[in-house]
Amino acid sequence: MVNNDFGTNNKIFIENEDTANQYAAKCLTIVAAIVGIVWILNFINFFIISDTLMNIAMPISITLFLLPSLMIKMISGQKWYLKYLIMACTILGMTSLSTMMTYHTVLAWICPLLISCHYYSKKFTAWTLAGSVVFMTIAIFVGLYIGLWDSNMMAEMDGVEERVITGSILIRTFKFYYLPRVFTLIAVAPICVTLMDRTRELLNKQKKDNEEKERISAELNVATEIQTSMLPSIFPAFTDREEFDIYATMQPAKEVGGDFYDFFTIDDDHLAVVIADVSGKGVPAALFMVVAKTLIKNHTQAGLAPVEVFTLVNAQLCENNDVGMFVTAFMGVFEISTHQFTCVNAGHNPPLLKRSAGGFEYLKLHTGFVLGGMEEIKYQQLEMQLANDDELYLYTDGVTEATNANDELYGEDRLFSVLNRNAELKPEALLSIIKKDIDNFVNGAPQFDDITMVAFKIGNID
Repeated sequence: MVNNDFGTNNKIFIENEDTANQYAAKCLTIVAAIVGIVWILNFINFFIISDTLMNIAMPISITLFLLPSLMIKMISGQKWYLKYLIMACTILGMTSLSTMMTYHTVLAWICPLLISCHYYSKKFTAWTLAGSVVFMTIAIFVGLYIGLWDSNMMAEMDGVEERVITGSILIRTFKFYYLPRVFTLIAVAPICVTLMDRTRELLNKQKKDNEEKERISAELNVATEIQTSMLPSIFPAFTDREEFDIYATMQPAKEVGGDFYDFFTIDDDHLAVVIADVSGKGVPAALFMVVAKTLIKNHTQAGLAPVEVFTLVNAQLCENNDVGMFVTAFMGVFEISTHQFTCVNAGHNPPLLKRSAGGFEYLKLHTGFVLGGMEEIKYQQLEMQLANDDELYLYTDGVTEATNANDELYGEDRLFSVLNRNAELKPEALLSIIKKDIDNFVNGAPQFDDITMVAFKIGNID
């Protein structure tokens, strides 16, 4: 179990503590390098500090400052006590330097406080401040006996071979060296705490945002499953019918999409085929899609002709449509016994029809206004006779408007060409070939629109 200042279940703060350990170790490595440089400069007489003091203080402090990097490598996993070991090395390293060279380490004691900021914990910073004051006290007063001091501090000792610490020196040390350093640390502490509070707020906000994203993601996954379950997805769709073959695919650009397709039997002699594209993307489009799909299917199963279905659906979608959404749709009803196909188009991409003796051609029919866009729109339906092996290909604009990295569109001409090169394939194989060709064309570029396709082929009817 992880034990830290943030609780056992706060993943962000636990992960941050591990990262903070890494940063603290790097900072101390830099400090160790600086101490090493000072040691070298003193060795070549750049400074005039006692070599004896340098040769004692420097190796000890450098070792302590480098120790955290070694501990992180040796102690695997997230250990709550690791940050305390790192801070102990920091304070003891400063104590070593300050004991030998108190006068030269005035600002060095700020390092532990600044390093503690990485952990965003008031409690940890409080312990760091207390530890710094305690060990700074030890360093300052022990340094009176063995360390390097300001010559003014030892003025009373002129002409005395042996260092004698008098009451006057202790008072001066306390007033002019110890208290200013303590006050400096206490003054810096609120700045560090303010920084930690601000960063902690940001981390808490990030945590809440991540939780919200996870919640939304989970809900979108459920929405995706619901939307998928609303579309026919079991193929072959009609195992007991040899008069036709139908296959469909939909690949939403987001978790949920606005495209939809549908096919269902109205009675034993009639099959309805629908494809549609709702304006917009994501959840709003998906909700509007559910309404449109339900209305179309309900009116169609009531026995209304396609043109009557679209007229009623348009009127109902226009009611209270404050968001201004609309649907492009194509629907056809196939009469199995006579091969008659009755269809209507509401602003949708024109389908392609392949006659048994020829190739795919764009179907010429009246393109009415979109559903939900304007009240009292009149639609026109087309009746045509289909023959055995005729095939109808329906699609949404996500196919022709698929874009590659050069902002080039897949386009109707390329779709036309691919369809006719593979005109003899069965519906499932045909849609698979088209999807592969789209993928090859976009070559990994982001998908900006839903890609939906339906292939409907007439079988042999005796």
